[in-house]
Amino acid sequence: MTIPNMLTIFRILLTPVFILLLFHEDPTAKFWALVVFIVASITDAYDGYYARKYDQVTEQGKFLDPLADKILVSSAFISFAMIGLIDYWMVALIIFRDLFITGLRMLMNRKGFEMVTSNIAKLKTGAQLGIIIFILSYIGFEPLKLKVLLPIIHFISDFQLIYGFTFFITLFTIFTGLNYLYENRIAIQSFFKEQNG
Repeated sequence: MTIPNMLTIFRILLTPVFILLLFHEDPTAKFWALVVFIVASITDAYDGYYARKYDQVTEQGKFLDPLADKILVSSAFISFAMIGLIDYWMVALIIFRDLFITGLRMLMNRKGFEMVTSNIAKLKTGAQLGIIIFILSYIGFEPLKLKVLLPIIHFISDFQLIYGFTFFITLFTIFTGLNYLYENRIAIQSFFKEQNG
């Protein structure tokens, strides 16, 4: 059990805490949900960095790290849809893309085929985390009724920025999925040839 893997498991364990806070009726609960999500996001950035720097990359880590990411991000988007902030079709497309790519990568890895993650795919993860933190900031600070933040909160609400940004992230997520498949097309073709051969 390496430190990076412990951080990854810690991120998975933070997810139910995040969800409970998000749906709790206390006015400050959503603010604490934001704090928990930020802590979880920091572990996401740090576990991979630590594993590479100190040569602690393991097969368990390669499996758990993307799984923890998908659990955390998917839980957030599903919760936002249940609250009524975004549409379910956006969530469905985002989750389908991530599960499809992750599942395909796992199948190929078992057969010895490596799929290379492009910089644009990494940008997608950062963009998803960014929009989630943006939404959590809105719903976390809105109940607190802080006068200094009221103009910003009204601006976000009046111009439907949450819906607009999430719509963009949904399209960007689909684009990165198609780009990911294209960039790895040779490895994917080889994998399916071996399966059919």
